[in-house]
Amino acid sequence: MIKGIGVDVVEIARFAESLERTPGLRERLFTEYELSIAEERHPSFLAGRFAAKEALAKALGVPEGLAWQDVNILRADNGAPEMVLTGIAKQRAGSGRIHLSISHDGPVVVAMIVIENPRG
Repeated sequence: MIKGIGVDVVEIARFAESLERTPGLRERLFTEYELSIAEERHPSFLAGRFAAKEALAKALGVPEGLAWQDVNILRADNGAPEMVLTGIAKQRAGSGRIHLSISHDGPVVVAMIVIENPRG
């Protein structure tokens, strides 16, 4: 059973400019792990992570109290992005499986989330 879906599109250059001109924005939006693996990557990497977090918020119904730090996007052994949730994000998602896809094309990145709840 599908609990929620969400999609978000981010313009890479505009997002990169926002990160440069807004002190502390990187640290508010991303976990230490995400920042540690982003250092030498194209700006589309963090734009994709942000789009995924926005898509998750939409899939969860934009819960009050959701913090960007509650969502950590790791790399699975096969290289696919994988979300680890804490706090409000974890409470709202429950034990549902999160399917995440991030794609880059030219000046934009898109992220799609499907939250699938186990049948009870």
